[in-house]
Amino acid sequence: MDAKQPPPQDIDAYIAGFPPDIQDILEKIRAILRAVAPDAEEAIKYLIPTFTLKGSNLVHFAAFKKHIGFYPTPSGTEKFREELSPYEGDKGSVRFPLNQPIPYDLISQIVTFRMQETLEKAANKGKKKKTASLEPPTGNDSGAAGRELSNL
Repeated sequence: MDAKQPPPQDIDAYIAGFPPDIQDILEKIRAILRAVAPDAEEAIKYLIPTFTLKGSNLVHFAAFKKHIGFYPTPSGTEKFREELSPYEGDKGSVRFPLNQPIPYDLISQIVTFRMQETLEKAANKGKKKKTASLEPPTGNDSGAAGRELSNL
């Protein structure tokens, strides 16, 4: 993608900014994401393609001069540390060199893990909110209404 181009408004525009061989790779990654996480939504965040699920970032991906950057969050890279060991990366990111085959099957496995993890977190978050609203107040936590009544 040319640095002089305006920021992409969507993933189609992002992918269109690259040569055809890179477009093919990005479209394959996108197709994997759509297949594995059909309920995920597409977005551009941090100027790169992002898939979100239940309001959380699932994964990001991007093309660079010599590699494809894949960002499955730290939990995604940690879970697949051994499988990702041939590739360079940092906490939450991995670089797939363009001069080597892109590990599409591994990408699919990571996305599957991230989808399950995200859905579990969303379900647990909903349970906590429901549980908190059903619990009676404890202690002397009467809040403003209690202070109002005590002044009478």
